[in-house]
Amino acid sequence: MTFAPQGEHRFREIILPFIIFTSIWGSTWIVIRDQLGVVPAQWSVAYRFLLAAAAMALLARIKGHKLRLAPGGLRVAAILGALQFCINFNAVYLAERHITSGLVATVFALLLIPNSLFAWAYLGQRPGLRFLASAAIAVAGMALLFLHELHDNPAHSSEILLGIGLTLIGMLGASASNVFQAREESQRHPLSVLLAYAMAIGAVIDAVIALILTGPPVFDPRPMYWFGLAYLAIIASALAFSLYFPVVRKIGPGKAAYSSVLVPIIAMAVSTAFEGYRWTLLAAAGAGLALAGMLLALAGKGRTIVR
Repeated sequence: MTFAPQGEHRFREIILPFIIFTSIWGSTWIVIRDQLGVVPAQWSVAYRFLLAAAAMALLARIKGHKLRLAPGGLRVAAILGALQFCINFNAVYLAERHITSGLVATVFALLLIPNSLFAWAYLGQRPGLRFLASAAIAVAGMALLFLHELHDNPAHSSEILLGIGLTLIGMLGASASNVFQAREESQRHPLSVLLAYAMAIGAVIDAVIALILTGPPVFDPRPMYWFGLAYLAIIASALAFSLYFPVVRKIGPGKAAYSSVLVPIIAMAVSTAFEGYRWTLLAAAGAGLALAGMLLALAGKGRTIVR
């Protein structure tokens, strides 16, 4: 395959990073599931972003950046850390205690909706009527998935609703972070340095929450726990976010949320293989409708470049 100079630049700067971080995030949900057990979710999140902050700082130094932020940078990093690396991930980890990793990922596909609405409110990127109608189709698909879960597990309805609610909280935290880092005040700082500080601040907040809610640090002696933690911290956090946020800055939060449509396809396949997720006609219809709605929404959004 050959590319014109402009096409080659787009492939290198947008398409290739998109493929990489989408593939990575499609696999993380099942790894997160294995992190839940001996170690409270809050401590697992704190360990993950403490290690991720160190990896991101190393990446920043490799890129030749000094580990200093311009005035106002710590405030930006603190907001990103609280939204993305505290609220989002604590909620998602806790959600996976109540529902399957594949279902969490599928609910997260709705990220496109708050991303686009927040981008409209704060970046002036207005979605069209077609997008809003398509988003409604996606929400209807989610409703079918919820009905499937409730119908198959009536005794666990409160668990399912709690898991879905936690996922929605995490999704809103991630969405607010996506839009905030696309604002001009965030773009004044080198991304790798900003993310290193944001992850470090997020890890500190996570540790404080963990200490208050669950007590002193707990460690899992299983090698698989630590292999999984390293994968989540270095590959799924330091690497994936260093690829994802530049794409958000180039094409806008709405279109960057394309990944939220593709990730659950990978995650549901993994969940089916390793968690024994049972597909029924209702579940398949719900997932299909949700993903179709998101794809239609994306097709109708048009150009949303962040300037």
